[in-house]
Amino acid sequence: MNADELARTRARALYDAREKREPIPPFTDEDPSLGMADGYAIQRELVTMLLADGDHVLGHKVGLTAAPMQRLLGVDSPDYGPVLASATYTDGDTVELDRFIAPKVEAEIVFVLGERLEGPGVTTERAREAVAAARAGLEIVDSRIEDWRIKLADTVADLASMGAVVLSERVVPLSELDPRLIGMVLTRDGALVDTGAGAAALGDPVAVVAWLANTLGENGVALNAGDLVMTGSLHAAVPMRAGDTFTAEFDRLGSVTVRVG
Repeated sequence: MNADELARTRARALYDAREKREPIPPFTDEDPSLGMADGYAIQRELVTMLLADGDHVLGHKVGLTAAPMQRLLGVDSPDYGPVLASATYTDGDTVELDRFIAPKVEAEIVFVLGERLEGPGVTTERAREAVAAARAGLEIVDSRIEDWRIKLADTVADLASMGAVVLSERVVPLSELDPRLIGMVLTRDGALVDTGAGAAALGDPVAVVAWLANTLGENGVALNAGDLVMTGSLHAAVPMRAGDTFTAEFDRLGSVTVRVG
């Protein structure tokens, strides 16, 4: 089996795991040599399968933007995956727990692109010019890999562990914000769970956009006006349970809530 066929076979395994809600062993158990490039090859095949089902991509999520997570997986760079329309919710929605395998919630700053942005060579300053606005967001991360036993290639292949996204209705122009200084408080059923600040994401969430544009640009892909960019968790991911209500309150951006059914 050549590399392309192997990528398709592994993508099909992830596709089936998503459909059946049954996790699979890590690909890196079978082949410890798998790296980031192998993971993206599998991810591309998986996205092709999902788009063939009628889904479409609204933007990108960037993960591993916090130093502790990079150290955990032994990497020095973020990763990315698609934001799928079928997995996008609005403030106050109820998300059914049985849609996922082992979901966790993360609070993030979400940007909306105002113009096309294409790497390489994109600086943080150029990215700032291209971002139109920011929104409060909650990402539900999920792993189709058994017990979250992921290494880098596993999570990259698995859409960077994307589960779902919950977006605030409020949209704030970036010109009114310094994203580094945006504070966040996460509560579950009104009780404090964690706090964070924008600078947790690569030191500046706008730098996440620059990184993404340059990384995509290496493959001839650009960010376009209207694209969403999830800039990475501001705290440690929190497991979700049926009946939970999570609210992330952001300075300047307002709040966003998700209920777990």
